[in-house]
Amino acid sequence: MELFYLSAHEAARLLQNKEISAVELTREILKRIEQVEDKVKAFVTLTPEKALEQAKAVDEARARGENLGPLAGVPMALKDNLCTEGIRTTCSSKMLENWIPPYDAFVVRKLREAGAILVGKCNMDEFAMGSSTENSRFFPTRNPWDLDRVPGGSSGGSAAAVAAGEAFFALGSDTGGSIRQPASFCGVVGLKPTYGRVSRYGLVAFASSLDQIGPLTRDVTDCALVLQAIAGHDPLDSTSADLPVPDYLAALRQDIKGLKIGVPKEYFGPGMDREVVSVVRQAIDRLSDLGAFCEETSLPHTEYALPAYYLVAPAEASSNLARYDGVAYGFRLPGKDVVDMYMKTRREGFGAEVKRRIMLGTYALSAGYYDAYYLKALKVRTLIRRDFDQAFEKYDVLVTPTSPTVAFRLGERVGDPLAMYMSDLCTIPVNMAGLPAISIPCGFAQGLPVGLQIIAKPFAEEILFRVAYTFEQATGNFRRWPEI
Repeated sequence: MELFYLSAHEAARLLQNKEISAVELTREILKRIEQVEDKVKAFVTLTPEKALEQAKAVDEARARGENLGPLAGVPMALKDNLCTEGIRTTCSSKMLENWIPPYDAFVVRKLREAGAILVGKCNMDEFAMGSSTENSRFFPTRNPWDLDRVPGGSSGGSAAAVAAGEAFFALGSDTGGSIRQPASFCGVVGLKPTYGRVSRYGLVAFASSLDQIGPLTRDVTDCALVLQAIAGHDPLDSTSADLPVPDYLAALRQDIKGLKIGVPKEYFGPGMDREVVSVVRQAIDRLSDLGAFCEETSLPHTEYALPAYYLVAPAEASSNLARYDGVAYGFRLPGKDVVDMYMKTRREGFGAEVKRRIMLGTYALSAGYYDAYYLKALKVRTLIRRDFDQAFEKYDVLVTPTSPTVAFRLGERVGDPLAMYMSDLCTIPVNMAGLPAISIPCGFAQGLPVGLQIIAKPFAEEILFRVAYTFEQATGNFRRWPEI
């Protein structure tokens, strides 16, 4: 196997045993990026010089016998809505095209402390609004399994970078499925942690009550390793949970005998691709063979999750994106007066999808419509959470498809926003309830990866890792990589 297709923990072991230096490993990744990046287009910004400087510092520290972090010398990538001191953070938007943050996000600081090497910032749907990475104001990213197809979104650049061997792992953000859906499309592992498990400080906000940062990795062990590095309480984030962080690596054991797994019937209905359903059903049968008790259950308010989400999320986006007015920072177009400047700046600075969601959110929050739309959506959100609470009184985890389909073709849904929104049909309820969920590769349909979504109750990431690791080790799906 090529070095660039090693898992992060395998690469870390080579580094710790001094079988390879951090500089050598970083050069291998940078070489891989040179080979495939013109086809995949995973990155908005590359930082090769800074990466080699960091790698040299890790090698020197290791030579001195210093105690290094678990990811010391391992090259990684970041979604471009995570603030990085001295490195531009664009959110793939003209509005922030040249913005350079004066500070690091909490997760970026934690990864630096763990010794990880940043090779670049990944492309995304503008301000994380989209399901295909075609809403980037710069260029679309392509799926490494089929360059004519999308990698998913909004963390499509992060997922594509990992799948293409351009980084050992990456961070994304998940508001309605934006880690899990691209993980499914690109055949990698993607985790949305419990809301509050990972600090959002330094994440450019889309919908603050839904956003959560998480890892995209080669396998489940890497996912546990990265979450271990970035989880924890942060006093700078008022929604950060002040709870101890478990030993996630200790949860990686092949034993699901006696676990109760619920299979919500609402995730297998209209709109689901038959081949995807077949692959997921086979994965559920495999979980049964491995000793779990699987049975059908119901989450009756699931059908309302999508319309409720597309009121709550745009409403919060409308509020969060009001700050981009051309006054304090970011893109500005001059106008004849301040109001004209606001209008020109926002008209030119935002793309079509961002404007669509701002208008929808502003309408939902406006006088006369607040009770009819936004308030009702919040009530539905409570009902969705209650469905999950009741299910977890009986089941240890729930399993569903991650996405209704495999990766669709570039341009196929650009002109149909509703069809695009349906891509997140299986993932949105998890965000509405603030739960943890992981997507793992479970097979192929039409020659493209299919993801299995595993959902747990709040702060029960260990059980997710246990089920995912058992399935992964029994099937070996994580050993297949695309040829580019």
